[in-house]
Amino acid sequence: MQFIVIGVFGCIFCLTWVILNYIFAHQIAIRTRLHDIGVYNSPQIMGGLEEELQIGFMERILKPLLKKISAVIQKYTPVRKKEFIDKKLDYAGRPLGWDSMEFISAQYATAVGIAILVFILSNATTYGSRTGILVSVIALLVGYVLVDFVLTTTIKQRQKAIEKELPDVLDLLTISIEAGLGFDAAVQRVVQKSEGPLAAEFNQALQEMRIGKTRRESLKDLGERNGVDDLSKFVEAIIQADQLGVSLGNVLRNQSDQMRVLCRQRIEEKAMKAPVKMLIPLVLFIFPTIFVVILGPAMIQIAETL
Repeated sequence: MQFIVIGVFGCIFCLTWVILNYIFAHQIAIRTRLHDIGVYNSPQIMGGLEEELQIGFMERILKPLLKKISAVIQKYTPVRKKEFIDKKLDYAGRPLGWDSMEFISAQYATAVGIAILVFILSNATTYGSRTGILVSVIALLVGYVLVDFVLTTTIKQRQKAIEKELPDVLDLLTISIEAGLGFDAAVQRVVQKSEGPLAAEFNQALQEMRIGKTRRESLKDLGERNGVDDLSKFVEAIIQADQLGVSLGNVLRNQSDQMRVLCRQRIEEKAMKAPVKMLIPLVLFIFPTIFVVILGPAMIQIAETL
């Protein structure tokens, strides 16, 4: 019984930590950035122990633990799988700064943790050990798939946010360039005036150009690491205009109009799909209720007559 209580307490603690880490992810990212640039390394601020305590629980314990686990898993993970997961993490915006091996380690740890929790709870009930093992195996598979499902959902939400922000960003870029700013200065203005994943991606492209990457390479990487077709087309148009010496203002104006048309077409497509999607709740929930209301009295009268 003590082991059951300890196991349940441990699982509840891990679940609570994951929820709190998700809620305070922005603050943790800020503290990590401050630590990387050396704010917490100043001897005037704190000593060695206090400096270490200022680092978050994620950086002090979990990330080293994940690195040790990933070092073992890396030996048995195919290269293609690591490349595929790295690509998906890029599409998701590198949540928590994880690489492919850290994500795989977290995926395995989550699956095993859920399986252990289900096994403990099944043994605490009246189910037999065989049933508990079977349910634990199912929970292991569910936990493994659940992490991948969360990542896929994050990718879709981020890509939709980029598609939604792209027309407004293109308008701001067009106005800035037509006002006389250069392309880099216009992108910097977009980063300052906009928020969201697209602004963050443009900021990363600017940082890459400042450390020595060419504009073509930075923009090409920008299109490849997001997996958004509209953004890739925009990047290709900018690269081609830069190579041919075409006016960026005209190119951006055409791209902005095209993005608006595509956005309108997507909305019309969703509107056309709405009646088809409404058939399922109509057939399953609304029509049976209407039949009961309309035919119910008639059926009762027929039953009384017969």
